[in-house]
Amino acid sequence: MLTDKAILITGGTGSFGQKFIEMIFDRYSPSRVVIYSRDEFKQDVVRKKFSSILSKDQFSRLRFFIGDVRDKERLYRAFKGVDFVIHAAAMKQVPACEYNPFEAIKTNIHGAQNIVDAALDCGVKKVVALSTDKAVNPINLYGGTKLVSDRLFISANAYSGGKGTIFSVVRYGNVAGSRGSVIPFFKELTEKGERELPITDFRMTRFWITLEEGVELVFKALEESKGGETYISKIPSFKITDLAKAMLPSCKLKEVGIREGEKLDEVMITKDDSRYTYEYEKHYIIYPHFDWWSSKRYFTSGGKLIEEGFEYNSGTNKEWLSIEELRELLFKLNMLPFIDNYNEEVAATRE
Repeated sequence: MLTDKAILITGGTGSFGQKFIEMIFDRYSPSRVVIYSRDEFKQDVVRKKFSSILSKDQFSRLRFFIGDVRDKERLYRAFKGVDFVIHAAAMKQVPACEYNPFEAIKTNIHGAQNIVDAALDCGVKKVVALSTDKAVNPINLYGGTKLVSDRLFISANAYSGGKGTIFSVVRYGNVAGSRGSVIPFFKELTEKGERELPITDFRMTRFWITLEEGVELVFKALEESKGGETYISKIPSFKITDLAKAMLPSCKLKEVGIREGEKLDEVMITKDDSRYTYEYEKHYIIYPHFDWWSSKRYFTSGGKLIEEGFEYNSGTNKEWLSIEELRELLFKLNMLPFIDNYNEEVAATRE
């Protein structure tokens, strides 16, 4: 599907973008992959990284385009000849969005509108926008801007008239091991010698999704989306306290209080959304509820309508990771702390 196609990733120097580059060249042979972002230093870091990972032929098809999603003219130039766009650029830090609300709106909302306009006018075949659990029943500005962004991409299908660009959304929470997530934060603390880890609330739960699983969901959306879908992976939950114990068995836990804009549990599908949500083998799809949307034309076969009132919530999820399972997953991600006597600590918990 992506072989001989031109793909552009906004915000492509982030954790997701780098994993996407790795996986797309491993699986397909795209004509070019364009990294569109505004930070020249990060682009240089990523360029040097993949110059030694990709083959000479593959690297020649990797392009770096300096630009901001706020700049519509630059987007028009970048989108010329592009088949698929993955929109990963956003202001994501909750405190930064709260303190700089105008800037968050310019990037997350106006930027999304610019992506829609440029994709429609430049003849892009498909756009997949990355969303977040924080867009579901938002309680902070970041979540609010991403809710609006999601709505813009879903409604954009009405502008394409069913003949042009196809827009869809993929939604997941904090990606395990990604920049800014709790795992590298705990790892850094323990490697500095800390033996007491801060937990905002001992009741807190989260979904577990890896970068690979996140990219796989985008591949699925690129392959089968017909317009207006929101894709959500079926993934396990874990307790934040169990994560801390998996990283450092002997650690003490200190409850420091929930932060502003933070939730106890992640919610990916609300009870109200359940009326339009279908379950598939490894994922869910929330379908739009608009006059322009036709189930006969856009519906993906093989799914089953979920029970009304169902809520996909990390606190009530059916699948959970144990401390041992978390430790094994952290080992695969190379995210266990490098400290003396770590193996002895783990062995002591198994006696």
